Amino acid sequence: MIDVILKGHDYQHDLFELIRVFYPEREIRFIDHISPLEKSDYVIESILTNNINGIYSLTKVYYQGAIIKEHKEDINNIHKDLQGHKNRIKTGIKKGIYNVLIDLTDMKVPWGILTGIRPVKIAHWLMDNSLLANEILNILKDEYKLSGDKAKLIYDIAFEQRKHIYPLNKDKYSLYIGIPFCPTRCNYCSFPAFKIKDNEHLINKYIDTLMYEIEQTRDFLSHKQLNTVYIGGGTPTSIKISDLEKIIKSIKSNFKGPIKEFTVEAGRPDTINKDILRMLKAYDIQRISINPQSMNNKTLKAIGRNHDKDSTIFAYNLAKNMDFDIINMDIILGLPGEGLEEVKNTLNEIKKLDPENLTVHTLALKRGSKLYNMGYNPISRAMTEVEDMLIETSKFANSMNLSAYYLYRQKQILGNLENIGYSKQGMECVYNISMMEERETIIGLGLGSVSKIYFPNNNRIERIPNFKDLKEYINRIDELINRKRDLILI
Repeated sequence: MIDVILKGHDYQHDLFELIRVFYPEREIRFIDHISPLEKSDYVIESILTNNINGIYSLTKVYYQGAIIKEHKEDINNIHKDLQGHKNRIKTGIKKGIYNVLIDLTDMKVPWGILTGIRPVKIAHWLMDNSLLANEILNILKDEYKLSGDKAKLIYDIAFEQRKHIYPLNKDKYSLYIGIPFCPTRCNYCSFPAFKIKDNEHLINKYIDTLMYEIEQTRDFLSHKQLNTVYIGGGTPTSIKISDLEKIIKSIKSNFKGPIKEFTVEAGRPDTINKDILRMLKAYDIQRISINPQSMNNKTLKAIGRNHDKDSTIFAYNLAKNMDFDIINMDIILGLPGEGLEEVKNTLNEIKKLDPENLTVHTLALKRGSKLYNMGYNPISRAMTEVEDMLIETSKFANSMNLSAYYLYRQKQILGNLENIGYSKQGMECVYNISMMEERETIIGLGLGSVSKIYFPNNNRIERIPNFKDLKEYINRIDELINRKRDLILI
């Protein structure tokens, strides 16, 4: 057990996430004072002091009542461009925790003090403040404690993204449409998605409700400019072709004007056939995802997929022969039973197909997934093992002329690492960039989707989540529509 005492500040959540990076399997508890009766492995004390001599963060680590590590951080020395005084204080406090735990554990922590989902946003902020490349890299390494590789990675990604983000336009927005149905539920999945055969009685009602939400949303977005559309899930291609066509047709008819990019996440290879692809082509959709997750049949069976490697190859070739311009493929690192050799095999099979986009996910197990509930504990896997897989995918992407163009992280992610999207030059998914960097309004329609209304004047996001329960989404749809309308029309 790790006990933590905070004095002079209340950054409990931030410190919990950072300490968990070093001690992922220990219980972390926040207490008011040290008690000789408590049985803790360590006690960490984080103190913020503010007096005539300045603002300091003092971090102490106790073992059996004695101080064994101590670090003092001068907040006044934190770089002035770190998004305001409050953020500089938080950075100094986290640096204190990081420094004592690095010294105590001798761990390699490539993401330093960062535990948030969107680290590339930091690079954008620094670029917005006109800092030079070497200044930004130094801040990322010195203040946020990123490794040189991670600092350069997010700098390079931010630099490439800016042509898609700027100039900012408060009237531009993108649409996300959620289709929360799948043929089966994968063992690692924690998303709000439902097996089709168990919910057939609700599918028609769901689609009717979604169509209603699309039509009602149109009315309060008529003065804005639609940028991109992304239909995700779930597995959108698992519903009837006629139902998916109805949704696409509704989007096209209700939201007029040119759409820069329209993506359909076909996803599961076992749901892809010539009829579905022909329908997508008829509506001028050129960007789809075909997601194997692994090209190892043993793994696919173990995680509950209804397809094998050959199904993926067949679906991919079918789409290419029908002239789809951009195909993304997803893979997951850290799946049960997979090590570096299995990952290399997956990458070699994908290289033969030569997709325009590749998205590499590092397994993040959350409550609600079968693997989590079955007690699968991937945390015990060595961080270096998963990092080696990620390094291998980076080398592989480079060999295929694929460059990293977006990145995000998740709680519970293996090795405290990241998910990365790669793309051939000029074939980046603009929706993914907009969704991750939060410089454009995203309107989420359908169960489990999240709308993020962007206010560029103060770089602020307001979130409006849709319900994750099927019946609640259907029965309370007007409430969701009104919440979005009220915020959009401010």
